[in-house]
Amino acid sequence: MTPNQQDTTVFNTRFGKITALKEEGIIRIKSIRYAHSERFKKPVAVEASLSSIIISPEKTPVCPQALSPLVEKMIGATPVESFEPDESTQYLSITRPETISENEKLPVVVWIHGGSHEIGCGDLATADPAEWVKEQHIIVVTVSYRLGLFGFLGGDEKRPANLGLLDIIEALKWIKKYIADFGGDENNMTLLGQSSGGDAIAHLMISEGVENLFQRLIIQSAPLGLRHKRQKMSAEFLKKTEVLKDETDVLKMMEEYKTFVPSVIKYGLKAAMPFGTQYGFFPLCKEEESVEMWKKNARKYDVLIGLNNDETAFYLKTSEALNKYFGKGLGLKIMDKTVEKTTEFIYGAPARQFAENLADAGGNVYLFRIHSKLKDNHIGAPHCIDLPLIFGNEAAWKSSELLKNIPWSRIHENGKKLRALWAEFARTGKIADTSERPEILELRKI
Repeated sequence: MTPNQQDTTVFNTRFGKITALKEEGIIRIKSIRYAHSERFKKPVAVEASLSSIIISPEKTPVCPQALSPLVEKMIGATPVESFEPDESTQYLSITRPETISENEKLPVVVWIHGGSHEIGCGDLATADPAEWVKEQHIIVVTVSYRLGLFGFLGGDEKRPANLGLLDIIEALKWIKKYIADFGGDENNMTLLGQSSGGDAIAHLMISEGVENLFQRLIIQSAPLGLRHKRQKMSAEFLKKTEVLKDETDVLKMMEEYKTFVPSVIKYGLKAAMPFGTQYGFFPLCKEEESVEMWKKNARKYDVLIGLNNDETAFYLKTSEALNKYFGKGLGLKIMDKTVEKTTEFIYGAPARQFAENLADAGGNVYLFRIHSKLKDNHIGAPHCIDLPLIFGNEAAWKSSELLKNIPWSRIHENGKKLRALWAEFARTGKIADTSERPEILELRKI
């Protein structure tokens, strides 16, 4: 639908005149290009253009990617007709309250989406921040960046590593420079990352070129247990996909790279995420230096880190093949123990160690865990259950298997309290002991 004239407004900013859409108490500014890139090249910031009016593209730009059948089933079908594949996918969107007092500067939350560094984008209905923005009077900026072959696999001069991470840094520079023109406080910026997005922002803490770009981080379900000793796997995967580097048909690239994924399964659990941040390449240090770098930077940032209690149930308990053998009786007990062990290995122990390292170095750190608390919910609190809690938007989750037996009223009741706590942290870097907790949340200061 093309918005009619009374539904739009124009922001006169130092970047240019930008059209925005007014919608039920919020203002949306969609798909602003913050940088350009050529294939396998570093991003180049977009220059300000004061003479022209910047209009959102009709379709949402998205990094070329192969749809995940599991995500389609568990979270919901992707409306592919509303997206446009774009290799140079450096775009951001801003959602803010419609009414802001004169000279008011709102805290800014920057959303870095997950998806195994391989799928997703900043603008999905299941991560629409409208409810949160209205309830807590904050600004949320959602960022799209290069993924997969284009953003998180590299290791030589022709195909540099960490390009997706460099895209995010360019987005943060843009936000720092221009967000005040939209009512945001450029000196009160919180990064919010979930899953691989959490992995990305954790590594931004130790990246070069991020000085003063953010003050706080909320790291949800980061698979930090998969970050170790990935160099051989990445080098092999890079070599195998060399034949695709000059392919002009991006959709063909997406189909064909998957045929090489089984070749890295020998590297164990980490092969479940073949793309990722890579140590020893700009802007990151060597892996053996990483823990000391986090400790060195501990006092610079407020950190809220945690996970869902049954993360890997998202992958294990939703498998028809596994449920055939492990769906009841002794098999189910084995399945439950496997979920517990793998959740602890990939998410739980690494989050706790990360938090303790920062706290030992003088950092301000909170650790959380989200539980289900429903007796007859066999999947528990799996990966991605935090998304409807943080973003709400009931309509977007209607077909989700993830919430199949959970009343939306329960998601909303717990989500509203969680959104208030996360916003409190984004404003102040603290969560008061007196602030109301949702029943599903375990939270403590380290």
